[in-house]
Amino acid sequence: MTDLEKSLALIRRGADEIIREDDLLQKLERGKPLRVKTGFDPTAPDLHLGHTVLINKMRHFQDLGHHVMFLIGDFTGLIGDPSARDATRKPLTNEQLAENAETYRQQVYKILRRDKTEICFNSKWGNALGSAGMIKLAARYTVARMLERDDFKKRYAAKQPISIHEFLYPLMQGYDSVVMKADVELGGTDQKFNLLVGRELQKEEGQEPQVALTMPILEGLDGKKKMSKSLKNYIGIDEPAGEMFGKLMSISDELMWRYFELLSFRPWDDVQRLQKEIQGGANPKQAKVQLALEIVERFHGKAAAGKANDEFIARFRQGAMPSEIEEKQVAAYGKGIPIANLLKNSGLVTSTSEGIRMLKQGAVRIDSERVEDNAMTIAAGTTHVYQVGKRRFARVTVK
Repeated sequence: MTDLEKSLALIRRGADEIIREDDLLQKLERGKPLRVKTGFDPTAPDLHLGHTVLINKMRHFQDLGHHVMFLIGDFTGLIGDPSARDATRKPLTNEQLAENAETYRQQVYKILRRDKTEICFNSKWGNALGSAGMIKLAARYTVARMLERDDFKKRYAAKQPISIHEFLYPLMQGYDSVVMKADVELGGTDQKFNLLVGRELQKEEGQEPQVALTMPILEGLDGKKKMSKSLKNYIGIDEPAGEMFGKLMSISDELMWRYFELLSFRPWDDVQRLQKEIQGGANPKQAKVQLALEIVERFHGKAAAGKANDEFIARFRQGAMPSEIEEKQVAAYGKGIPIANLLKNSGLVTSTSEGIRMLKQGAVRIDSERVEDNAMTIAAGTTHVYQVGKRRFARVTVK
């Protein structure tokens, strides 16, 4: 395999779509470092592993010798990204954006190389654009073309409101690419329209259009819905090492391979070797431990990862936790379900009275943490691993 083929293989890893791959090949063949852009609006105070899918791909480009630009959208954040939204996003204040942006700056260096990362803020050119410049930018796209975008199209068909300022978001994201002279822009699959707008605006400016590389949206701990703080199925990159390790060990064996592909820096040949070993009868739990150790070490260091592993083993008494945990779904009673009812409805106990008794005895754990409050209500939309006694386990999603 040639160096170019190796580069392409690493860039393709986990990618959903590359538009256009022929363009990417031509750019790579020139042998010059590419300008690789990824933007994040600082709309939340911290990042979770779902966000790192794109940051990991930036690291891949860094490892190949390219110049990566981490764009903090402190200007576009004022507009609010309408991607995959069925309603207008509530805008944040300048103070909230500034506070979140500073947190992002600190967190990304846990993945990216500090000396090879350019941090950019699009308020620098967004504010300078002014009202006249914004009007000129808005004149470059028609309403009809904006309504080709899937989320706008659905909202328009459903007679749901679309604010005029939302049309400005993809234009500003595209304008970022013009200013930054991006060769490649990374984004989630929900960002495809915005990335293509960047290509069009670059063409109009006489620039060579950027390659649009989209990455999948990472599923959360439940393995079904996208990782999200609001759904409480996330792993925050600033969570304590032990909590992060335990959550990673709670994912299903099937989801583990998805996490290996999108979150691990382990060579893909090694991942395939692990898959073959498990197909040959090896315990998948050991592969999951390797994944958890790698991820926790990245954000907390090797010593903390080792300690988290030791504590996990101690909690589950040297392998008491099964390698495969049965998946269950229970219906919420409105916004949640009392824990004793959850234990009964998921089959972990035979009655709510037994559930209450086990709680009082300290025999119930949620994600390895002991729970004794029999009045606790478990919120709808959450997924956790529940343990009753030494042998009864279930990964339960409250619907």
